Amino acid sequence: MRLAALAFALVAGLLAAPAPAQQDFSKVEIKPTKLAEGLWMLEGSGGNLAVSAGEDATFLVDDQFAPLVPKIFAAIRALTPQPVKFVVNTHWHFDHTGGNEALGQAGAVIVAHDNSRLRMSTDQLIEFLGMRTKPSPKAALPVITFSADTTFHLNGDEIHVAHAPRAHTDGDSIVHFRRADVVHMGDIYFNGMYPFIDTASGGTVDGVIAAAEKIVARATDATKIIPGHGPLSNKAELAAYREMLATVSGRIKAQIREGRKLEEIVASKPTRDYDEKWGKGFIKPDKFVEMLTRNLVLAK
Repeated sequence: MRLAALAFALVAGLLAAPAPAQQDFSKVEIKPTKLAEGLWMLEGSGGNLAVSAGEDATFLVDDQFAPLVPKIFAAIRALTPQPVKFVVNTHWHFDHTGGNEALGQAGAVIVAHDNSRLRMSTDQLIEFLGMRTKPSPKAALPVITFSADTTFHLNGDEIHVAHAPRAHTDGDSIVHFRRADVVHMGDIYFNGMYPFIDTASGGTVDGVIAAAEKIVARATDATKIIPGHGPLSNKAELAAYREMLATVSGRIKAQIREGRKLEEIVASKPTRDYDEKWGKGFIKPDKFVEMLTRNLVLAK
C-alpha cells in the first residue's frame, strides 16, 4: 500500500473512533499530594494539576473539566486562602483547560504557548476521538502567550515554562519548579499507559520522545515528575516510557519503509512485549499501533 493510501485508511479508521463516555463528575474527588513546601499535585478527573501557594501568589498548572471547578476551588482553599492569580495551560485540550473560563472570570491571568491559544480560539477536530470543539469563550483564553519559554519568580521558586515542539500537540509546555525540583509534563507523559498523540493538533511521537529525553537528561533521582495522566512519577519511570515509545515507533517505522499495509503492521503486534505494563489504559494496544502508524505517515 502506498503512503497516500495508507494515510487515507488511517484517517478513516480513526475518525470512526467513539468519543469518551459522559462522566459522572459528582463522584470525582480532588486528591492533593504534597511535593514540597508550598507545592502540591492535585488529582481528579482529566489532567493532573500542580498548585504553588505562598506569600506572592497562588499559581496553578491546568484546571481539568469545567464541572469540577467548584471542587478544584475548594481543594485549593484547603491549601491556601489566596485566590489563584496565575494559570498555566500545558496545552489546549478540554480536560486541561475546562476550568479556564471560571478562573479567568475570577481574575486569574491565563498563560499558554502561542499555538495553544490559537487552537482554543478556533474550531478544532480531534481526529482520534472523532470530536469537534468550538472556540473557547473570551474569558477562557490565555491573555499572555509565549513562543519559546517564560519564567515566573514566585513563592521563593523559579517556575520555568518551556515549549516542547510538536510533542503531544504543537502547543505543549513543560513546567519546571526549579527550587522544588518538580516537573509537570502535561500530556507529553502518560504514566503507566500508552499515550494519546494528537496528530491533528500538530503532535508527533518523535517530539514526545525528544521532550522526554530532555527531561530525563536534566532530572535527578530526587526529581518528582507530574504526568498529564497517571500517578506521580520519577526519572526512572520516565526513562522507561521514553524507551518504550522509541522502540515501538522504531519497529513501526521499519515496517512502513518496507511498504507494509496498516493491517499487517497491527497484526505484527509491535507492542507485544509492552502491553502488560502499558496496554491497560485509555488506548488499547492495537489502536495505539494504528495511532502511531498514522502519526508516522502523516506528521511530517
